[in-house]
Amino acid sequence: MLELTESARKELDAFFADKEKSPIRIYATGGCGGPRLTLAMDTPNDRDITAEKDGFTFCISRELLVQVQGVTIDLGYMGFMVKSLLPLEFSGESGCCSCSGGCAPH
Repeated sequence: MLELTESARKELDAFFADKEKSPIRIYATGGCGGPRLTLAMDTPNDRDITAEKDGFTFCISRELLVQVQGVTIDLGYMGFMVKSLLPLEFSGESGCCSCSGGCAPH
């Protein structure tokens, strides 16, 4: 379900070095290039699957996990990169997908 690269783990360790670790949600959001996966601190709910990896708790909705079949969290020059094993299809549930930051009519 989840792979966490060494560089991503080190960045998470540094981020949480002076604070209590919180669960990390993997979720889909719209963007200029279409939907993408991203991270946020959040509390798991009953519709989620949770996984422990290298001392961190990750959660992802069951529906999204079925769609992506697993994720790899890596660190790039602009921050975390969350890659799905299968292509992510936009369902319209994650909000707007325009580059201007607003909701454009389709």
